[in-house]
Amino acid sequence: MFTPAATAVAQKLGLKKGRANLEEFADTLQALATADRNIVAVTSDSRGSGKLAPYGKALPKQIVEVGIAEQNLVGITAGLAACGKKAFGVSPSCFLTARSLEQIKNDICYSNVPGVVIGISSGVSYGALGSTHHSLHDLAVLRAINNLTIIVPADNFETREAIKYAAAAPRPVFVRFGKAAMYDLAPAGATFTTGKALTLREGKDVAFIANGETVVHALLAAENLAAQGISARVLSLHTVKPLDTAAILAAGRECRAVITVEEHMINGGVGEAVASTLLQAGVAPKFKMVGFPDEDTVTGAQADLFRHYGISMEGLTETTQKLLG
Repeated sequence: MFTPAATAVAQKLGLKKGRANLEEFADTLQALATADRNIVAVTSDSRGSGKLAPYGKALPKQIVEVGIAEQNLVGITAGLAACGKKAFGVSPSCFLTARSLEQIKNDICYSNVPGVVIGISSGVSYGALGSTHHSLHDLAVLRAINNLTIIVPADNFETREAIKYAAAAPRPVFVRFGKAAMYDLAPAGATFTTGKALTLREGKDVAFIANGETVVHALLAAENLAAQGISARVLSLHTVKPLDTAAILAAGRECRAVITVEEHMINGGVGEAVASTLLQAGVAPKFKMVGFPDEDTVTGAQADLFRHYGISMEGLTETTQKLLG
């Protein structure tokens, strides 16, 4: 995943690799569903890819398989939620948020039922399968739908807490995560509050505002920049909607530059949300969005794509140096 130089920095920071967020999600959901028989998982031929096979074996009456039919998956999730069940619709984010956008908008959000939509294998997790399987649009389209909380966890801690929140939430929730094993990033005693970013590192020269699987690269870049005398703040902006505007404005006012980092198109993603927040408040630090540009994405493994588009310790270090001048 990392270059040898980045691996050395990760070791210096004492970062330890946890599990894939998918696995953390599946085990958390099974534990919650064992204690609460109202919880139901709905899958679209995604029981295996969603790591829910053990869940299905342990709780066969609390899982519904709809086949490869994402619109039906969301419609059934909404129907179960309307009948008092806590339903989790689970499917690859690329198909879920494109094929069933209308059902997410109308059946869940407009109907205001407490359905949970889980986008698995998001971003470029499918790597070499190419653009058909990449979900680099999902946050943009879902941000435009009102009445939907959107969460992109960075590590196992944030994933676990996001699923607990979603299970108890009285309103629609979308959670998105990828396939790779994640490093544990949250400090001991950290608390997870929806809508409030988690500060992983303080700094005043540049603020990295990242989420999901890009956060660890921002943290490595911050440590790499520290060796060059540059102080970098790192925020895990796990909740895309509602935004933590206070943390964003504080970063813009207290740091010389702000760099957003995301596994998503720069069109409509976290970068544009942060930029809008800053400009509407009249805060204008040096600013750069790092993500996937408006072009046909090259094909390769997730780590290769991250490096190609500058989502790496080396890439973010270089971007910072150019931005600060």
